[in-house]
Amino acid sequence: MLKFQTSLGSFMVELHTQDAPISCKNFLDYVAAGHFDGTVFHRVIPKFVIQGGGITADLQPKKTRAPIRNEASNGLKNRRGSLSMARTNDSDSATSQFFVNLKDNAFLDAGRGNAGYAVFAHVMQGMDVVDKIAAVATGSRGHHEDVPVEPVVIESVTAVAS
Repeated sequence: MLKFQTSLGSFMVELHTQDAPISCKNFLDYVAAGHFDGTVFHRVIPKFVIQGGGITADLQPKKTRAPIRNEASNGLKNRRGSLSMARTNDSDSATSQFFVNLKDNAFLDAGRGNAGYAVFAHVMQGMDVVDKIAAVATGSRGHHEDVPVEPVVIESVTAVAS
């Protein structure tokens, strides 16, 4: 399990290493490197997702490793509380950014003509904290939209015994 300590509280996540081995290894490598420490949830859209993992409080992107292969066809669904790898229009472009689904988002699943977004984990405890993050005031900053007015900082992500 992973503990996400944020400026608004903590939540616990279980990785699906059997179903999403590439995404999980990638995520754990970023955790081990301390990559997420000090990043923010830079995109907060109520009733949709909160996204973070690659942007600092001053909205600067952090250096990332090479992109990974999309595992969206692994059978896991973008349901409330699931974590998925964020990516660009290139289906194999995910690096460190991820999002937490705030509701069931079936249209993000792999399907006909849709590469989908790879689910790799689920919130096991602290969904109330995720909902608290989803409720913060947002606005536009530079070319970013849906940015929390007060930064929601990921202080640390650490592996803990389950």
